[in-house]
Formats: sequence, C-alpha cells, structure tokens
Amino acid sequence: MSLVVQKYGGTSVGDAARIRSVAKRVAERRVSGDSVVVIVSAMGHTTDELIRLSTEVSPHHHPREMDMLLTAGERISMALLAMAIRDEGVEAMSLTGSQAGILTDTSHGQAKIREIKPMRVVEGLESGKVVIVAGFQGVSPDTKEITTLGRGGSDATAVAMAAALEADVCEIYTDVDGVFTADPRVVPEARKLDEVSYDEMLELAAAGARVLMPRSVEFGKRFNVPIHVRSSFHDRPGTWVKESAMEQAVVSGVAHDTSEAKLTVRGIPDTPGVAAAIFTALADAGISVDIIVQNVSSGGLADISFTVPRDVLGQAVPITREVAAGKKAASVEVDEAIGRVSIVGSGMRSYPGVAAKMFSVLAGAGINILMISTSSIRTSCVIAEARVEEAARLLHAAFQPPTAPGEL
Repeated sequence: MSLVVQKYGGTSVGDAARIRSVAKRVAERRVSGDSVVVIVSAMGHTTDELIRLSTEVSPHHHPREMDMLLTAGERISMALLAMAIRDEGVEAMSLTGSQAGILTDTSHGQAKIREIKPMRVVEGLESGKVVIVAGFQGVSPDTKEITTLGRGGSDATAVAMAAALEADVCEIYTDVDGVFTADPRVVPEARKLDEVSYDEMLELAAAGARVLMPRSVEFGKRFNVPIHVRSSFHDRPGTWVKESAMEQAVVSGVAHDTSEAKLTVRGIPDTPGVAAAIFTALADAGISVDIIVQNVSSGGLADISFTVPRDVLGQAVPITREVAAGKKAASVEVDEAIGRVSIVGSGMRSYPGVAAKMFSVLAGAGINILMISTSSIRTSCVIAEARVEEAARLLHAAFQPPTAPGEL
C-alpha cells in the first residue's frame, strides 16, 4: 500500500461533472489499497472572479481581507469533492490549510510555507478516510491570521504536504498531458517529456513554463519527492520530475514568458552602493527582480536595466524613480513590450556552443536581443514581445527533438 498525494487544479474541478469525475478517480485509488490525500484548487476562474468582485467593492488594497476572501474558493472545492467521494462509497473529510497544519510566514498574498504539522491529516488517513486539503493557503502561527501562497500555491501545498507525510509520490493533475518541450499552444510540434530533472523543471518553471509553480519544484528537490505531472482527463502516464532523468539531452525544452517589463536607470553614477540602493528598496517592497544588466559608459556613469513582473510595475516604477532621483540619475525608462525566451537542458553544462547557436538562430530571423541571462543549464534572452512566440518556434525547431550529446 502506498501513500499518495494528489493535486487537482482549477480546470480539473471546474464544474460539478468534473468534480464527480475526480471523485471517481480518487475513490478507485483508495479502494485499490492506497492511502490518498487530495489537494484542491478553486473551481475554474473562481479566484479571478473574487478578485474582480473585490475591485468593484473597494478600490483600495486590503491584504488581510483579500486572503480571507480568496481562500473561500478552495474551501468550496474541498467540501464539494468530499461530498462526491462519499457518494462513491468511500469515507472522506475536508480540511482547510490551517486545519491541515500548514504554517506560513506573515506575508499576506505571497506567504511562504515554514512548516507542516499534519496531525489531523494523519488521523484521517489512519481512520481509512481520503483527506481533502484546501490548497493555496495556510495560517501564520505568529499572527494567527489566514494567509495565501500566491498564484500556483496549490502546487506548493501538494509537494510540501507530500514531503511532510513522506508520501511515495505527489501526483499533479492538470489540463495538459505533462511537461512538454515547449508550450504546445505556441509550438504545435512540441512533445511530452517522459522525465525531467528537478533542476531542469525549476529552470523551465522560472522561465515561463507554467505547468508547475517553481516553489513546488524546490520542495520536491529539497525533500526528494517524486512528482508525476499528468492529465486529469485520462489515465496515461505523464511526466516524472525527479532527481535525474534518463534522456540527459543538451537542450530539453524551450520556455517563453511575456509577463515581465524592463526598467532602465540611465546615467546613474558608477559608484559603490548604487545598485544596492535600488535593489534593496525593491526587495523591501517585496518585489522580485529577475534579469539585471549594467553597462558602464564614459564619464563615470552607468545604465542599469532589470526586469520585474508587470503586475508589480505600479509599485516598482515609483520606488525606482525615487532612488534614482536620490542618486542623481538622468532618467528611468519603462518598457512593457518585452518578453523572454529560454532554452533549458542539463547537458548544457558539458557542451559549449549552445548559447552561440541560440544567438545565431535569433540573429538569422532578425530578432534583436535586449538582455541575456544564463545559468549552468539555462540561457535566456529578453527580446521584443511581438517576436517571442516566433522565437520559441524557431528555437524549438533548432534544438528539438532534444539535442543529444555530439549533435549540437
């Protein structure tokens, strides 16, 4: 008998019929002898609808009350799924994140999981029940306030719960068949990967592949939790995310992202502490910065460019302008018409020429590179947003099927 943690996304529980379908799948797994914990997201577009409703009620930001509001979506899903599983003849109980012992820090809207004390989950499992836990939420032991984990937080809930319970596997059920070599909606030739390493999946997720939340992959890697990404609409195998994959391709996948904007601080004095002042101010406001490039010009001045998520641009711009003014910079420019395209693969560590080939492919299509960022297994280029999908298709054609060692 295995202990399995399953996570179902919003599409998988999008209406009554799909909830009943999930209940049937879960009940069959329990009847087969496995112990099952289920993490659920809010139904369909419930979270978006609640956010829209909040803006109609109040134009102001209310972090605590937003968390109270948004956690209602997952509570609806968990209760309905528990009812449907019971109708399948299997005992089930639903728990909120706080009831399940998910303890977080105090940050409303973007809380981090500190610890999970799953006593009530274990009690439910020991009594033979399927335990359904509301994803995306927890409670701060310091303030006793309900918190949410940010977009995709149910993935993090699932893998963290699997780690806390020492589960045999964490199954992430979604509306796609697994992890693909590129977004199949943009690259029709993309194919499903049977396996991908934690490191590759983390880079793909951070680069824009939205199949898994990056924090969930971090949990998987830290606690060595095997993750199986699969479709909730059939029983075929999906993609296994684990410590090492069999393929070991030079390039395993292409990811793209059009959710960021670029800020450039022009003509700022090239002196120690200038960059620290900018990025400390942004960090203090909870704003994550991605790619950073600094160019030193003549006369002791520099230009600093960096990317931030567009949804925090309204906060990032005034903070950056305030610091820039204090440091006597010439100006701050904002470019929202940018995107990012990335290639990822564990084999890139050992084979030179991968980045050069990427740059050549983009140059051949007349696509200008604005910024470059690299890691040992990823190369990312910031380009014009209008060319991002074209770039993804070109790079996929150049590097897929996954480039094997010696075939670069």
